[in-house]
Amino acid sequence: MLAEGGCEPVETRETAARPWEIDDELWARIEPLLPVVPRNPRRPGRKRLDSRRVLCGILFVLYTGIRWEFLPQELGFGSGMTCWRRLRDWNEAGVWQNLHELLLSELRAADLLDFSRAAVDSSHIRAMKGGPATGPSPVDRGKAGSKHHLIVEAHGIPLAAITTGGNRNDVTQLIPLIQAVPLIRGKRGQPRRRPKHLYADRGYDHEVYRDKVRRFQITPHIARRGTGHGSGLGVYRWVVEGAIALLHWFRRLRIRWEIRDDIHHAFVTLGCAVICWRRLRTALCRK
Repeated sequence: MLAEGGCEPVETRETAARPWEIDDELWARIEPLLPVVPRNPRRPGRKRLDSRRVLCGILFVLYTGIRWEFLPQELGFGSGMTCWRRLRDWNEAGVWQNLHELLLSELRAADLLDFSRAAVDSSHIRAMKGGPATGPSPVDRGKAGSKHHLIVEAHGIPLAAITTGGNRNDVTQLIPLIQAVPLIRGKRGQPRRRPKHLYADRGYDHEVYRDKVRRFQITPHIARRGTGHGSGLGVYRWVVEGAIALLHWFRRLRIRWEIRDDIHHAFVTLGCAVICWRRLRTALCRK
């Protein structure tokens, strides 16, 4: 629980709010995005569990990586199946993507987004149950795996993420990543979505894709294969590695347990939104 303004914690260290407990400021942004489900007056049935409590349950699974069926009932978040259904329904309604875009717009309004440059990278994770968007991982003895592809702005704030099979070449997702960046509002004038420069490692080294990047009026800075280290691009590229580390700090994203790729990607998008909210809340608290 946070004090008025959401900046100073009321609790002591021993009783501090858990990270999956949603503060009032974040809930004020999420609640209008949730679809309204009217009750049937003829068959009202059991009253739906409060959406805020269910979202806490979803975040609990995201943070801890616990299996849905093991979600502790004493927490009051509902059953794991209830949380899973809401995650699915809200994902189909575009809630997580809309939340991510909303927070990006607020970050831009607060001058916390830097579109002078962006960086891309990917990371392998094991897919324990297989499913769509998986493939034999070249870094895990050919076992089923997935890849998280991420593009961030100059400060490491995630702009978009894509989930593919673990055998997909990084460079094939370069253009889809650029196209996945949403229109980001927050200031007067046209929304922004394209950085001026793009940094990437040797996995994206291909002249055809350099030309494709230039068509978006973006200057590519991609390390070339066969050259030694010390190109200097790491000075700008490290932020995406830090963002991937933050994303995989959520235990549910370290290993893919979901067979359905849309459910797993819902967690990825929600994780990106949480990272954006942390940046925004920290900046608001400093003012």
